Amino acid sequence: MGLPPRAYYSLFEAAVRWDCSLSDIAGWASVDRFEIVMGIGPTKCGEAVMAGFVAVSVSEILPMFRRNGTGPSHGHLRRIQAVGAEDWSVVTEPAGGLAITLEDLVIMADQVRRFEEECDLLRRPAIHIGSTAKYDWDGMYLALIRRVHEQGVPPTQAAWVGEVQEWFVARSKTGEVPDERTIRRRLNPIWKALRDPC
Repeated sequence: MGLPPRAYYSLFEAAVRWDCSLSDIAGWASVDRFEIVMGIGPTKCGEAVMAGFVAVSVSEILPMFRRNGTGPSHGHLRRIQAVGAEDWSVVTEPAGGLAITLEDLVIMADQVRRFEEECDLLRRPAIHIGSTAKYDWDGMYLALIRRVHEQGVPPTQAAWVGEVQEWFVARSKTGEVPDERTIRRRLNPIWKALRDPC
């Protein structure tokens, strides 16, 4: 008997899965295509106490999703919503709201699957089945891990994008390499997590 299906996906996993940016994910969540949620311990909202998975108010933490990658990786939530509820609850304790990081935020797997069905993402051709991928992204990720392990994180994201482009150029038989925007979109979640892990 195999393992059960995934319960949820982190925002970083969803961004890679959908080949999009965290900003795109925040935008879709803000117009109710799906909920971004997080797990919390007992938290006071007036007289009520909430715990477990709660939906987050994306508009409160929108600076964390700046498209250019300059936003903070952490923030505070002052409103939360029980999953499936219609009304928002104001966090009264802790007084400043719930501290969160981008790594705390997830999308429940059933909503990921529903979104993929609605957007017909499941009909995309599987690039690894019956053909080879246009670019060696897996090899690139391994090179990134080795680079960070041996030399640390580059001083700027632009420098890192340049290194990745050079990696692809060195291995391209045709001279064709991914464009800078595509590389930056794939690097951005990793860059944010490594440069501002708190």
